[in-house]
Amino acid sequence: MNSVPTIAQDCRKLVIVGASLAGLRAVEAARTEGFTGEIALIGDEQHLPYDRPPLSKAFLEGRTQDTTFRDVATLTDELGVQLHLGSPATGLDLEHRKVIAGGSEIEYDRLIIATGSTARTIDGGSALRGVHVLRTKDDAVAIREAVTPGARVIVVGGGFIGSEVASSCLKLGARATIVEAAPVPLTRAVGSLGAALTTLHGMNGVEVRTGLAVDELLGENRITAVRLSDGSILEADLLIVGIGSSPATSWLEHSGLALHPIDRGVLCDENLATNSDGVYAAGDVAYWDNTTFGRRMRLENWTSAAQQGGHAARNALRSDPASYGTVPYYWSDWYGKRIQFVGLPDAEEVRICSGSVEEGRLVALYRSKNRVIGALTISQPRHIMKLRAQIEAQASWESAVDLVAATEALVR
Repeated sequence: MNSVPTIAQDCRKLVIVGASLAGLRAVEAARTEGFTGEIALIGDEQHLPYDRPPLSKAFLEGRTQDTTFRDVATLTDELGVQLHLGSPATGLDLEHRKVIAGGSEIEYDRLIIATGSTARTIDGGSALRGVHVLRTKDDAVAIREAVTPGARVIVVGGGFIGSEVASSCLKLGARATIVEAAPVPLTRAVGSLGAALTTLHGMNGVEVRTGLAVDELLGENRITAVRLSDGSILEADLLIVGIGSSPATSWLEHSGLALHPIDRGVLCDENLATNSDGVYAAGDVAYWDNTTFGRRMRLENWTSAAQQGGHAARNALRSDPASYGTVPYYWSDWYGKRIQFVGLPDAEEVRICSGSVEEGRLVALYRSKNRVIGALTISQPRHIMKLRAQIEAQASWESAVDLVAATEALVR
């Protein structure tokens, strides 16, 4: 008979830094586990926890007005959460088990760090109106108000966020151009199929300028143009920067908590535990040992944040922590197409098994040795979760190829 996990008796107060998806899932998991002590949720924004993926899609396009997960009554009355919103964390005292936030010291018995990430920007961006990043709800509101029909929008960065923004701007009647520093966009995300995916932009009337950086922003008080590294000038009414993000860990720099030497994510073991007793991390900040692949990684996607938040809370409260392993999964929507990816992109072979980008439907597999390690689909949702299960089971390449063929045969 399996024993029922027990709540650690020395935990009377759980503090979660980050009113994010991961932070919310940590709250919910703690209560589901039966934790009856205090829970404090600290957030740097005034907003309640909200869903971020729609910000570059449905919210930006005006198709939805609110992406809040839970209202105040649910959080405070049903879940018994002490909310500290608009209170950015500025320090962590590991010795005395205190978080410094909003000018106050908040004591903890267990701590979960779920502060997410901050958008990277470009030099000179803060000095001119019309230059935006997209990370928060307030960012999305500002961009939505600024994108008008006929506006010339320059999107810096051809990754998923930049591509979604370009697609949304087009729906709003603006003219979009993407500037990407890498010779081929999306290679870190989807490997060698980055170039193929990028052709979706040209098919929909969005120009992509690759291998170029923004050297200078032009304009006195407001952006009017950008000078690129090849000397060319693009006129602009609006500049949206989508060049990735960095873990929001500056408040931890002098705490003694171990951070990754390069990207500064919070270093965790396979249980999402840090080098400090009782402190866990989840979501974009967590650089942890993924037991599914036997390698350390940091993931910036919705699914991982949701799963890690709950897992970190359970491990923080239980006397028998469990390791966390996962197959990465993320999706993106451009020009009415749903792009989905599972697994890892660093493959020895990538094979398109069905369809093409031009057809608007595609299934591709990624191979390492004789294992399937990744899969990319365009508007083929019936495949993706089956293939994710194959990757998790360490299935052979041949079985994955056969599965795609069998799934395709069912709908012919």
